Amino acid sequence: MNSKAKNVIKNLYYTVAANFVTLLISVLLNLFVPKLLGVKEYSYWQLYVFYSSYVGFLHLGWIDGIYLKIGGEEYDDLNKSSLGSQYWYLALFELFLAMIVGGYAFFVLPASNKSIILILTAVVAVITIAKQFIQYILQSTNRIKEYAHLSRSDRYLYVLFLAGYFLLGGRNFLGLILLDILSKLLITFWGMYQIRDMLFSPLVSIKILWKEILDNIDIGSKLMLSNIASMLIIGTIRFFVQHRWSIEAFGKLSFTLSISNMFLTFINAVGVVMFPLLRRTNNDHLSSLFLTLRTLFVPITYSFLIFYVPVKFILVAWLPQYSVSLMYMGILFPMVVYEGRMSLLINTYLKTLRKEKTILLVNIITLGISIVVGAITVYLFESLLLSVSLIILCLAIRCNLAEYLLSKTLKINLNKKLVQESLLSIFFISSNLFFKNSLISFFLYLCAYALFILLNLKAIKQEFGNFSRLMKS
Repeated sequence: MNSKAKNVIKNLYYTVAANFVTLLISVLLNLFVPKLLGVKEYSYWQLYVFYSSYVGFLHLGWIDGIYLKIGGEEYDDLNKSSLGSQYWYLALFELFLAMIVGGYAFFVLPASNKSIILILTAVVAVITIAKQFIQYILQSTNRIKEYAHLSRSDRYLYVLFLAGYFLLGGRNFLGLILLDILSKLLITFWGMYQIRDMLFSPLVSIKILWKEILDNIDIGSKLMLSNIASMLIIGTIRFFVQHRWSIEAFGKLSFTLSISNMFLTFINAVGVVMFPLLRRTNNDHLSSLFLTLRTLFVPITYSFLIFYVPVKFILVAWLPQYSVSLMYMGILFPMVVYEGRMSLLINTYLKTLRKEKTILLVNIITLGISIVVGAITVYLFESLLLSVSLIILCLAIRCNLAEYLLSKTLKINLNKKLVQESLLSIFFISSNLFFKNSLISFFLYLCAYALFILLNLKAIKQEFGNFSRLMKS
């Protein structure tokens, strides 16, 4: 095995190990927090989680531009004075935005739990973007070990803080939010220490950096807008649900999404390693590598759907008040397949090929469908079930459309594979909707998955051989 392959495996080990611990923490949070808090308090906590998931975009694409420019470079070769100065200018800009949002929530909005959550979201925005800048520097320059520690260590602290909070009798969502902010702040300081040579380089005048900053925003804004549109595909429907129904209904839908997202942990871990690796790969090999990775990766993601029924049995026994949410999970669980493929393969390849406009186009088209059809299902049909079904439909449309456009660029044909995979997803959802006995749906999907593997067994063996030779070469 060559040094490149060893380096890839080492980086995968760091990220997967970190994400395995994070997965265990997510399991603990999703099992114990809703049980200890109660539905209403948990729902307010989920509202904060929902709001704070968007704060990373308040840099207006500034960080994304840097990420796209320096991806694949060595850390020692970076212009540290320029990047370190941009870090401090960005921090001041975010502090200014946070003061505006916080002031609006405090002085204009009526006093309520939602306004308090908005103020605290403004606070966490400054910390999140400061941390995100450091993460992108580490990821782009292949410092994956430090990246893994930085991206996950705040969760380790958070679960320790929560354990102490609950043991002392705390049961208020505000306590959870404040501890979340504290844990992120402490780890951000640790991240700043990791790149201290950059952050404490001589400060460059903003007049000198102004054109560079605008160029970064110009380059990164397309990627940032596409990421916002991507999150709004689900976020719009969640907003409609929160507006039309109670905070409890919003919390139960959020619980379902949280469980499904846990299975994306390992997929995202691999995706972290992929971008700097592909930026250093010869363009002539990208198409064959894509087919190899896709053929091996897709069957693995579909195997995750087998775990739906066992997970459902455990959660129904543990959290009976969320039994309706678990019915929705039978519809939403294939998001592991579509979000995983988008994160690991499609988006990573499109970024490598500098096709940010393609990512943006696909996300805007899907967002348009989500807004129009979501408004109809929520306000006209008033159906929560249809609204949940729309989420998985939009994710499937986005994934398949983006992959179709990517296949045109790579000059490969995936039509047969896309049809097979779509049918398998439809079969999984249909079996869970029509068969109330979970064991029946479990065995039906198991048979369908076995047939899917048999149909693709020859290709899987062939690409596994190609992957093995690639790692040895």
